[in-house]
Amino acid sequence: MINRLILLDIQMHLRQPEITLITGPRQSGKTTLMNILMNDLDKKGEKCLFLSMDFESDKSFFSSQDALIHRVQLEFGDHPGYVFLDEIQRKENAGIFLKGLYDMRLPWKMIVSGSGSIELKEKVSESLAGRKRIFEVRPVSFHEFLDFRTNYKNAGNVYSYSQLFPVKAMELLNEYLNFGGYPRVILAATVREKLLEINEIFQSYIDRDIRPLIPGDHPEAYIRLIRLLAAQTGQLVNLSNLSNEAGITMPTVLKHLWIAEKTYFIKLIQPFYCNIRKEITKSPVIYFADHGMRNFAISAFGTIHRPKETGFVFQNLVGNTLLSELFATPFVVHFYRTTDKAEVDFIISRPDDPIGVEVKFTSIRNPVISRSLRNFINKYHPSEAWVVNLSFSGSIMVGKTRVRFISFFGLPDVIHDLVGSIERNYMIEEKKFPYRILRQKSRK
Repeated sequence: MINRLILLDIQMHLRQPEITLITGPRQSGKTTLMNILMNDLDKKGEKCLFLSMDFESDKSFFSSQDALIHRVQLEFGDHPGYVFLDEIQRKENAGIFLKGLYDMRLPWKMIVSGSGSIELKEKVSESLAGRKRIFEVRPVSFHEFLDFRTNYKNAGNVYSYSQLFPVKAMELLNEYLNFGGYPRVILAATVREKLLEINEIFQSYIDRDIRPLIPGDHPEAYIRLIRLLAAQTGQLVNLSNLSNEAGITMPTVLKHLWIAEKTYFIKLIQPFYCNIRKEITKSPVIYFADHGMRNFAISAFGTIHRPKETGFVFQNLVGNTLLSELFATPFVVHFYRTTDKAEVDFIISRPDDPIGVEVKFTSIRNPVISRSLRNFINKYHPSEAWVVNLSFSGSIMVGKTRVRFISFFGLPDVIHDLVGSIERNYMIEEKKFPYRILRQKSRK
């Protein structure tokens, strides 16, 4: 079984009265996490009930609030317990349904999960304002993947492992860059099985998440757009070109991009700018939530080997790492491009002191600064900038800016230190952020 770091966050929230809402893309491991939570609670002697909209025998219990309450009372009586509701996005008006249950102040803690449908993200979240905490379960991260593949012998010490076993660490990185982080794909024993699994996940996503959202439209046009986006990962999105090549109107392109992002399939990174007249501010950059799925979309699943191809996928991986580790923090991830061709892959925005992050799919031997990163440093004078590469760690000064060369294998630890420094600077008490702080301690 693949251990997920977010499990500790969710376990901590079980102590809180709010609804624990577990969301994320289809097949990312939400139901598995719920089963683990139930098993742990059962061992402690707690009462648990699991109901799913996927089970025909359970659907009648979701027909009304009274029907669900009667079912739970049959199991628990009036005693406290934990009610697990799976695939809640299938319930019509799920947000109002859950809001009413919560407002009754029943003696039961509710843990609810659902795939990343528009209904779940928009209507349920709005209805449950102040009544829930959202936990996004993404595909397995590389660091979770490496811990799993090394049988947790160096759990939480990915950087140390990469230093002790650099060849094996690179082999695992290349495997992850090719096949991605969906649990079923990781657990598949052969390349053929991995291909069958990723194909089933993609088809399920189209059939169960996308078709209901585009009635009257042809999903083939949506699939064609996804493939075009996959071919330009990490590049500026030209909406006009996408419209022409996909054979759909500009409004439809915008609609499909919105749907793809809301369903956790892609992420649009917006530009960082201060001088709106000089910097490119209209076109976002596209990244995929899972680069294995990105590879599958362009028929390159398991066959990414050339340095240029691997470089784009590695950039996608670094972007996903930044977005995941900075989720629910004050930081926002942007990119930097100017009309005179200065490009920095990512910008971690923070007030008056942005961090430029350049990605290099190479083992740097000498700390050299690119023209684009130097351009950014000279313009914004940040206190630090990062160059994420495969192995080299160190730093140099460029003026008053400390440029840190960071091995990708140690990147999450660097991000955790960054977030921790902000929490300390603002004198935030640990009791206000128990989940993040405990998670940081557990990694160390």
